[in-house]
Amino acid sequence: MTLKTRLLVVSTAGLFAAAPAVAKPLDGASTDVMIQGFHWNSASAGGWWNTVKNNAATLKAAGFTMIWLPPPSDAASTQGYLPRQLNVLNSSYGTEAELTAALAALNAQGVKPIADIVVNHRVGTTNWADFTNPTWSGCSAVAKGDEWASACGNPDSGEGYAAARDLDHSQANVRADLKTWMNTRLKGVGFAGWRFDFVKGFAGSYVKEYVTDTAPWFCVGEFWPTNYFDANNPNDWKQQITNWVDATTGSCAAFDFATKGLLNDVLTNNNYARLKAADGKPAGGIGWWPSRHVTFVDNHDTGPSETCGNGQNHWPVPCAKVMQGYAYVLTHPGIPTVYWAHYFNWGLGSSIKTLMDIRKNAGLNSDSTVSIQRAESGLYAAIIGGKVAMKIGSGAWSPGTGWTQAASGTDYTVWTSNGTTTPTTANVEFVCNNGTTVMGQNVYVAGSIAALDNWSPTTTKLLSPTAYPTWRGTFALPANTTVQWKCLKRDGSGNVVWQGGSNNTVTTPAAGGSITATASF
Repeated sequence: MTLKTRLLVVSTAGLFAAAPAVAKPLDGASTDVMIQGFHWNSASAGGWWNTVKNNAATLKAAGFTMIWLPPPSDAASTQGYLPRQLNVLNSSYGTEAELTAALAALNAQGVKPIADIVVNHRVGTTNWADFTNPTWSGCSAVAKGDEWASACGNPDSGEGYAAARDLDHSQANVRADLKTWMNTRLKGVGFAGWRFDFVKGFAGSYVKEYVTDTAPWFCVGEFWPTNYFDANNPNDWKQQITNWVDATTGSCAAFDFATKGLLNDVLTNNNYARLKAADGKPAGGIGWWPSRHVTFVDNHDTGPSETCGNGQNHWPVPCAKVMQGYAYVLTHPGIPTVYWAHYFNWGLGSSIKTLMDIRKNAGLNSDSTVSIQRAESGLYAAIIGGKVAMKIGSGAWSPGTGWTQAASGTDYTVWTSNGTTTPTTANVEFVCNNGTTVMGQNVYVAGSIAALDNWSPTTTKLLSPTAYPTWRGTFALPANTTVQWKCLKRDGSGNVVWQGGSNNTVTTPAAGGSITATASF
């Protein structure tokens, strides 16, 4: 079944299914916000479960409804990602008693604890594969082709993981013991859901089985494509991640690494135009299937920990632009995640909470509509759900009258509607072909209305050379209005070359709509 068809089926089912008393995050338009409740150095500090317990009331007051916690089992690695004895819940983060107390405190505050579970791989208790707690004797629990030469299971159903033994999920005893661990040990101490680590390592159909048989409150998988991320073509990563969600039959969400990659590029290189896809929707995974994508700015792998530059720091957003990232993910669809280090260690908690309050009070959710108003070099602006307007980047933009500024910081502003305002503008993407330039020249548009600078040769409506010599830029113009316009080239000395011939004409669509207008030099 195609993505389009599958989405239609899911959407229709949602119309007729009886809603539970309290909807789970994946049941429909979710208002949930999750916090990643640790960073890379959390285990090294000692007593982390106590830190979490002591902040349970703070998390509730901030508006978090879920907290993703680190791997809770005994492991060969400090951070827990080389699990050893799954049923032993003493770890570098603290004792089982401390874990149980932390989970009790969170549940008492209504903050659902989500366990980071590592089921792709495992290490032996004293050697390669002497698995205990639970015990798997023999060699069949390890996928054939693993680094352990004695592995005799079936071939791996996903990518290999060299640091530990790749488990063979086709073995009934392996699946049964994993489900018992989840249902009995993890739920038994108070966990409510699962964050599946390294899901590229085993087939998504097994995740579907684990979800069906353990009934978590929430489920999200870490599918981080290994090939290079191309900000010019985020659809590659979007498709890979969506294929995995499809393999789980939509029973599990996935982290939106495509949106993460776009934010990295936008905030590093000023390429805000890339946040808008060709169909006018957000260019990340939330543009395809927002209710199954968990957005984030950074996490324990991609970003720094207590301060800028430390921790894993593999693929970070520029430290000074983190709040622009939150202005995006906390106003847009998807299920947003906030990083513990940003909230508690970086002094950004108050600013992040303000954005969370705006999201909650406006009723924004995982399926909220997005009307992108501007997406160009130095500026991205959008109206979400008709209730929240936002802009990031150094460029100037305002949603107009009827809106109240609710949050702002360096290169970001968020407004809320006064209750009666609806968008009065439509988006026009201007395309200027054959815009060959010399050193110092750029291509702009100008036109017959104030939104296009009234034919001024010093117009600020700069286009981007997305496929040189084709230049593009999207601008919000008054709806239902006939506008004359032209392309022009301008250099740093103010010399102007106008497109020849008659003026171009475009009639803008109804408010909230979009259209493309094309001309050539």
